Amino acid sequence: MNASARILVDTSVWIDFFRKKEPAFTTIAQLIDEDRICCTGIILSELMQGANSEKELNVLKDFLHVYSFINETPETWKKAGELSFRLRKLGKETPLSDCLISVLSLEAAASIYTYDKHFETIKTFENISLFSE
Repeated sequence: MNASARILVDTSVWIDFFRKKEPAFTTIAQLIDEDRICCTGIILSELMQGANSEKELNVLKDFLHVYSFINETPETWKKAGELSFRLRKLGKETPLSDCLISVLSLEAAASIYTYDKHFETIKTFENISLFSE
């Protein structure tokens, strides 16, 4: 993998990072130092939804100023809906949010760092790149 490639960190990994769980804590700290992390609105929203305090919420609000965000367009949403449709027709129920994250990662040429198994399913149908520790 390209040492400067962008990494889209999924909600599942951020949760472990904030709980200081390994290997997420060390890996994300290194990615932060290397300025490789990017984010999306849906991931930020999921993290904010799960915040346990105003303090946590305020830390998450800083994401807007710390990380580059992948821009969504109506075309992005169309592609995510089409991906979700194709997966559902094949009997692969996958959250729309994961389809959106996958499409955004493709548009930004970013690898997804996740613990969510839905992305393994998506990878069999779309050429997404998954980051491994």
